Amino acid sequence: MRHSMKRMLSVATSIAMVSSLAACGGSSSSSTTAAPAAETTKAAAAETTAAPAETTAAATEAATEAAGGDEGKVLNIECWNTEFQSRLTDHYPGYEKVDDTTGKIGDVTVNWHITPSDDNAYQNNLDEKLPANGDAAADDKVDLFLMEADYAKKYVNADVTMNVKDLDITDDDIKDQYQYTKDIVTDGSGVLKGLSWQACSAGLIYNRAIAKEVLGSDDPEKVQEAVKDWDTFNATAKTLADKGYKITSTVNDTYRVYSNNVSKPWVDGTTVQVDDNIKKWVDDSKALADAKETGVADLWSDDWSKGFYPEGKVFCYFGPAWLINFSMHGDDLKSVAGQGGWGFVVGPQSFYWGGTWIAAATGTDNPTLVKDIMLKMTTDPAILKDIAVKDADCVNNKSVLAELAGETIDPVAAEDGKAGNITFILGGQNPYQVLADGAEKVDMSNISDYDQGCNEEFQSAMKGYFDGNYKSYDDALAAFNKAIVEKYPELTTG
Repeated sequence: MRHSMKRMLSVATSIAMVSSLAACGGSSSSSTTAAPAAETTKAAAAETTAAPAETTAAATEAATEAAGGDEGKVLNIECWNTEFQSRLTDHYPGYEKVDDTTGKIGDVTVNWHITPSDDNAYQNNLDEKLPANGDAAADDKVDLFLMEADYAKKYVNADVTMNVKDLDITDDDIKDQYQYTKDIVTDGSGVLKGLSWQACSAGLIYNRAIAKEVLGSDDPEKVQEAVKDWDTFNATAKTLADKGYKITSTVNDTYRVYSNNVSKPWVDGTTVQVDDNIKKWVDDSKALADAKETGVADLWSDDWSKGFYPEGKVFCYFGPAWLINFSMHGDDLKSVAGQGGWGFVVGPQSFYWGGTWIAAATGTDNPTLVKDIMLKMTTDPAILKDIAVKDADCVNNKSVLAELAGETIDPVAAEDGKAGNITFILGGQNPYQVLADGAEKVDMSNISDYDQGCNEEFQSAMKGYFDGNYKSYDDALAAFNKAIVEKYPELTTG
């Protein structure tokens, strides 16, 4: 799926430590549970959700009481950071925090087992615990665990993850969720094995001042015309370069857009294949890099983020709501975000970036409580709207996003060291209609078990081609083929 989200997390954590920035909606870090939304917006959300919260609190209490006699007294949750912990603490009715790794829901103790993703440690932890979960002692059983899209298929295609229907979660319960969020956690037999509260649809984030100077307007409709497809996007890159601007900071800014729009998976049987749209990314990126219309820096590097400031002279970035809110230095009045200087459009193709999925572990002895958590956190409209307003998550609910798209959200400027909200950062623009439309268009039916490794190794190999270390695409492809069969010995290359 990505230049791994764990990389984004470590960067977001660093940003938070330096500037008290709030957690990114993609996958937030332990120090970032605050939200940048306006106080007036928070108050309105509180009024909206007060009555439903009382109702859901009563339902939660009933669920835990019903489970009390027959189910476990310890709920173990496996995750790689504290993002979901903060969501549960802040939004799940009846949750009581005990300390940094423990909570209570009724008379059930909630234990948070946090294993960072670095060096594949989180997946290694799951690989050890989940297969033996059925035989584990009651208080040691994994009940819930979290997944990212890059490796979700690894777990949903195994017996370690429960069918949501076995928890009595129905199609009607999740009718408002976007299809792509279901496809990512559906196994090869069509069985749904996870749910997400996030729909991290994404778009093109453009510098309004540059748009006015070069394109003559910063109006989203006018800008969309200049980036409506890749041929037009590349032509606009030349126009921008003539004025001294790069269209993107790096070739890697666009990779996820291309890779989300493939017509075939990375692996067919055991054979690795490069989709035409990913090859188009190589061709387009090479031309842009050779013309100095973009750079070749890694995502999250200092060179990549220079365009967050006016002197960086970068026209656009690609990303979802969390990137806008939590990565573009909105708390710094000198940044483009701090000046309310970005705009948001769909761009050449719809795509998504990020998201966390909740799965029930096979062998859990808390199915009633697990069901309640999954339903409330991913389907309750009042809770999801509260998450959207307070945490800047693009939530996985069509009705909630439609409601947000129709609202006037007060733009709040960065002041007193606090980040402005997304509407201010986007120059007063409400992004939710673009996000909602984008989520409808995302197609992840071609996701495979090997996406994380293939995407990472392919980008690494192609970097050598873009910066001249490999003389040709074929040389870079050979390096990719070598690396991928070393990582996955069961695979062959075409």
